[in-house]
Amino acid sequence: MFKIFEYMTEVMGWLRIVVSPLLVGIVIGALVYFSKPDTTRLLIGVSIVILGLIVGIIWATKVWKKKGTINFLTEITATPDLDKTDNDSSEV
Repeated sequence: MFKIFEYMTEVMGWLRIVVSPLLVGIVIGALVYFSKPDTTRLLIGVSIVILGLIVGIIWATKVWKKKGTINFLTEITATPDLDKTDNDSSEV
């Protein structure tokens, strides 16, 4: 039962990592296309979005195999300044 929960949390973390480069690709692709809408720029914009998706998939898979997606996400969202105890903050 716990293995299923652990696997599902890793999958959710994997999806969160994939979304980051994908969103960057969507924004850049939209900027390319909407600056002068035509068929060529549409193909370039879609290619940029697909590249963002591929980069996200590769990155998330490497993170999952190396140390786990949840560990990675907790490391990058940690706030060490807030982790100080009350004794440490009174000395400042």
